[in-house]
Amino acid sequence: MGLNYYQIKKNVRRARKLVIRATSNAGSGHPGGSFSMAEIMGCIFFKYLKYDPKNPNWEDRDKLVLSKGHASPGLFSNMALAGYFDPSELDTLRKFGSRLQGHPDLKCPGVEFCGGSLGIGLSFSVGSALAARIDGKPTRIFTVMGDGETDEGQVWEAAMTGAKYKVDNLTAILDRNFIQQDSYTEKVMPLDEELVGDDLSEMWKDASRWKTGDKWRSFGWNVIDIDGHRIEQLDHAIKKATQTKGAPSIIVARTIKGKGVEHMEDNPKWHGQAPKKEFVPIIDMEIDSQAMIAPSIIAGDMTNLENEVKRCTNGRADYIHLDVMDGMFVPNKTFDHNKIRELRPLTVIPFDTHLMINEPVKYVKDYVDAGSDIITVHAEVCDASSFGQIHDILKANQVGVGLAINPDTNLPEWAIPFIPKLDQMIVMSVVPGKSGQKYIESTHEKTQQLISTLNQNGFDGYIEADGGVTLDNIGLCFADGARAFVGGSAIIGQQDVRGVIREFRNKIAHARRKGLLQKAHDLGGNELVAKWIDLHTIGEKRNHLTAIARELGYT
Repeated sequence: MGLNYYQIKKNVRRARKLVIRATSNAGSGHPGGSFSMAEIMGCIFFKYLKYDPKNPNWEDRDKLVLSKGHASPGLFSNMALAGYFDPSELDTLRKFGSRLQGHPDLKCPGVEFCGGSLGIGLSFSVGSALAARIDGKPTRIFTVMGDGETDEGQVWEAAMTGAKYKVDNLTAILDRNFIQQDSYTEKVMPLDEELVGDDLSEMWKDASRWKTGDKWRSFGWNVIDIDGHRIEQLDHAIKKATQTKGAPSIIVARTIKGKGVEHMEDNPKWHGQAPKKEFVPIIDMEIDSQAMIAPSIIAGDMTNLENEVKRCTNGRADYIHLDVMDGMFVPNKTFDHNKIRELRPLTVIPFDTHLMINEPVKYVKDYVDAGSDIITVHAEVCDASSFGQIHDILKANQVGVGLAINPDTNLPEWAIPFIPKLDQMIVMSVVPGKSGQKYIESTHEKTQQLISTLNQNGFDGYIEADGGVTLDNIGLCFADGARAFVGGSAIIGQQDVRGVIREFRNKIAHARRKGLLQKAHDLGGNELVAKWIDLHTIGEKRNHLTAIARELGYT
């Protein structure tokens, strides 16, 4: 079974937008903590939690306990996407008579715990886990906690109790975003090391400073440290936790408060403040503008692809792009599913498998079984019948569904009904199978026209730009609408993969900020541009935005 990467990712994006909509309409709420746990909730709901929204009290269900109850918009948005109620009900958040209050309430079907006072969710969870054991139920308890609430002594009493009774059907996830209501956690009550200044970057990235996991280990818990915004790391950690016997597990998920909206990120101000309605369209655009980098390992040493995978992992790539060529659909030949199977144990990073082969319907299951998380086939070698079979195989195995078109190919008519079901669309910007080509400039216009067609037909996936993408043109590709970027010689061909990926991300950030400023200007002229810039108070973001606005003539 695959990672279900794209389904989770798309639901995380939808959930964040619902949080913004709900809190903005309410004029209050907690978007920051809802966003820091967005990927955590997405993985639990859409990969691991066993539930039935039509029968919320099903006896054999798993239970999700939101101990950090103030982040209820993040819970409710996922419940809406899971089918407990219509997403439009989020417009009633925090209103009198609504089932959706500022903290979870049992009046809302599907809510397992009234998360008002902080620090008691773990105690409730330990009791629930023990009750399930006594009743002989297969119930698993998932508990999402805030790091600020672990200031409460009751958390540590519960930790001792959970270890004593070996409640291995309990998995806690600590949303370690380093910010609580009043300030940074390391200034209020340090869990790692005391923070000097307001720069969280080293605290977040430097493993030598992480002490939180040691505390939980000393209490007898199985501890797993991860990046809480990496879906594949969450998936791997939850899987390991659910397989652990004889001790409860806690996943210490390093996260960023307000993740996904730059002015909210790492800013204590957005712990409990709702965005103004005038900013909502811009924030929605920013949420839709998150981008992924996918190095193509065939541009490296083909005799040592294992090392190329490791370089991608160390470089913090989002995906690893695997170009499978059969020597028939394209003139060159690379590797097949057997090599992918060999590479799969080396990393949990998603495998983005691009099948440049004839008759992919005959072989696609081999690539699923080899460990691919996303599989893209070419429109040139499919028809409605074969692609329908491919779609069904991939969806049944929780693998992302992709369709690719060559530079001289237009989207075929048979593909139109599949557009709402696609996770990924690859627009080739070089002739596949030939190395060392430059980006075909007409692809910019083609991508823009294609996106218009896709959007008109309910596309909710991601455009991937593949071929000749470099630091010089990635900003233009982003402006076209691409959100995933394959880099061959421009990334894998370089010695410092991590440094190059960082430069790619900086170029994307510049293009995204430019687009958001243009959106602000379209909505409210120079006045709204100035207001948008003023929201950015952490780090150098305001200076960067001001410089871009000056370039655009908005100041």
